[in-house]
Amino acid sequence: MNRPRSRSRRLAAIATASMVAFALSGCLQDPNETGAGAAGLEGYVDNAQEDGDNVVTILGAFGGVEKDNFEASLKAFEDESGIDIKYTEDTDFTTTIQTKVAASDPPDIAFFPQPGGLLDQARKGAIQPIDTFLDYDALNDSLVPGLLDYTNLNGRLYGAPVRLANKSVVWYEKEAWDKAGYKVPQTLDELYALADQIKADGTTPWCMAWDADQATGWVGTDWIEQLVLSTQGEDFYNDWIFHKVPFDDPKVVEAFDAFGRIAKGDGTVLGGAKGIINTPVQEAMFPAFNDSPPRCLIERQGSFAATFFPTEPNNVQTDLDKYTGVFTFPSKEAPAEGEAPPVLVGADYAALFNGNDEDSQKVMQFLTSDKFGVEWAQAGGWLSPHKTFDSSNYPDQTTKDIAAIAADAPFAVFDGSDVMPAEVGSGSFWTGMVEWVEGASSEEATKSIEDSWPE
Repeated sequence: MNRPRSRSRRLAAIATASMVAFALSGCLQDPNETGAGAAGLEGYVDNAQEDGDNVVTILGAFGGVEKDNFEASLKAFEDESGIDIKYTEDTDFTTTIQTKVAASDPPDIAFFPQPGGLLDQARKGAIQPIDTFLDYDALNDSLVPGLLDYTNLNGRLYGAPVRLANKSVVWYEKEAWDKAGYKVPQTLDELYALADQIKADGTTPWCMAWDADQATGWVGTDWIEQLVLSTQGEDFYNDWIFHKVPFDDPKVVEAFDAFGRIAKGDGTVLGGAKGIINTPVQEAMFPAFNDSPPRCLIERQGSFAATFFPTEPNNVQTDLDKYTGVFTFPSKEAPAEGEAPPVLVGADYAALFNGNDEDSQKVMQFLTSDKFGVEWAQAGGWLSPHKTFDSSNYPDQTTKDIAAIAADAPFAVFDGSDVMPAEVGSGSFWTGMVEWVEGASSEEATKSIEDSWPE
């Protein structure tokens, strides 16, 4: 594994993203050095609406129980500050935020699930840089390293994370694992050896499912991203997702081949290629929890996978510690003593449109702090992006372990398909993974995706 270099080296890698309209360049700007204020920001469009009215509007994509838990996490702050926060959910957030900004009717704050959309609005001058109202040093010190890098535009930051998804998690069915006495692998070779041992003991090692209607294939993209990171390190990973190196670079082909040892191995994945494509994503681990003995034992999936687990005949979701265990997806080489592997993540980033409104700034200060999310964490299904968040608020040891995987990581990189141009990230990359798992070679799949990259 390539060891991480300096923070400026990581930002330099990210700064090559002009081909995806990020136009990232330069180094992270410390507001303590600039002293810039909102009124002096070149290109920033002041979208102030009803300043000082004690009302702050937020637009985001999550609803249902997540909305309820989010609003519960705001109540104490609202009571103390006197600010009324009005959250609106929109499942078509990406289109809606573009429409609202174009009509000069943006919300005060918006939650972006992908940094590309956030930076697109920043390039239009619609978003206030966060270094004008947040304590950069405190924020930078508390967050999992790397998370701020993806909101950098021309040396300024335009968003901060409010929720994290850890995608470098391997789940296992606890009873069978403990009975067999399996050990957590520290390297990729040890992971392959673990799968071989599970298979030799009579169980198919990997649970895997990709069926997600029009989004079928996204699970495979996460696997490739993880393996590019695990085999080549952070610098190459960022060069790849921002197309500084071509998609079909030999090192990416190597990652596909590494995945092939799992997804295309004889008896390594339950159901083989046909099972992978035809099983709904959320049912991947049902054969591990609902069958005795389990028909598969381990799954690589994000921290959100807990919400997919069965509720009958056993309620795995509400008793994770009894039914599940987790470990970090390993790197090619074992980390040095006291170190941990890097992690692949997704995140929701908060961005401020109503930049000069003090109420909106106060809400942003709370949302992006390690004090936000206590009630949401206690309810389950939420991870803080802050390594300083009080982990006692998580409802079970499994969630604490998943949070620790991220908190202990030397750096985090963002989900590549969410950063790449849409034609690739949610287009040819998804379909290319399906073609690959159904028989296309690694060279054929990566070349096809490379050829689809927009000029």
